[in-house]
Amino acid sequence: MEPSNLHEVLRSVYDEMMPLCADMAAVAKGVAGLGALFYVAIKVWQSLSRAEPIDLFPMLRPFAIGICIMFFSTLVLGSINGVLSPIVQGSHSMLEDQVLDLNELQQQKDLLEREAMLRNPEMAYLISDEEFDKKLDELGWSPSDLVTMSGMYIEREMFDIKKQIRDGFREFLEILFQSAALVIDTIRTFFLIVLSILGPIAFAISVWDGFQTTLTQWLTRYISVYLWLPVADIFSAILAKIQTLIIEKDIEMLADPNFIPDTSNTVYIIYMVIGIVGYFTVPTVTGWIIQAGGAGNFMRNVNQTATKSGNLAGAAAGSATGNISGRLLK
Repeated sequence: MEPSNLHEVLRSVYDEMMPLCADMAAVAKGVAGLGALFYVAIKVWQSLSRAEPIDLFPMLRPFAIGICIMFFSTLVLGSINGVLSPIVQGSHSMLEDQVLDLNELQQQKDLLEREAMLRNPEMAYLISDEEFDKKLDELGWSPSDLVTMSGMYIEREMFDIKKQIRDGFREFLEILFQSAALVIDTIRTFFLIVLSILGPIAFAISVWDGFQTTLTQWLTRYISVYLWLPVADIFSAILAKIQTLIIEKDIEMLADPNFIPDTSNTVYIIYMVIGIVGYFTVPTVTGWIIQAGGAGNFMRNVNQTATKSGNLAGAAAGSATGNISGRLLK
């Protein structure tokens, strides 16, 4: 199954779990009704004890919350999701446009890179069977030619092994990159489902005097978690744009007939590592957009995980590319 299909599955899970809000709403009605009784009684008693006129406006708050609990799925969740859905759709369309351009440029670069390698006599026979057979036909059966022929077979085999190792490491990083995005989306879906199902209870508790902030805390947390996906899509779009600019620069250099390409894909590996670490900063960045309390331990764990992942991924990339990143584990 493709990663994009897994994201669709997570969205379907959220939609399938929403009817459970009605079960909690029934319990929340009783809690909110009892809270409204005490809330109104205390307000009336305070006004009577102070010989002041009874202010009816604050007493409408429990009834407004009660209406929200009764129609929680449509009035509360429907309104919030209706306002935030265009943000998700806009960020996702931005990502799709960037990825489409990146895929087209990558295909063009691969074609030009192969043509450039075929122009190099020292590398042409390593990637082309026709060039390899042609070079074999030019050799005879003398001892020196047989040694050269054996060296060609060994060199081509070593080139294929290096290519397979490089491609395998690249695929491994791509899997980690896609896994990081799915981890964020899965945790986001879990948080949204829990907040949605227990939302009526949070609203009911906010009726009680002293727990009024529960309502605002629930709203900020729900909106903050909902925005994780748009922030992740924007981050992916930025990475795709950077890779697009790099590939465009490579295409310009490959247009030069004298240019010999480097097949190590070091820059691509570096940006895969950056993407893996960057995905775990999405909750922190979302917290800058809207302040939400109560998730401090999770944010701390995410930051620690991002640091450890960055060290491990950087060390792996360093060992593959031969740079100093391999010391990050120390």
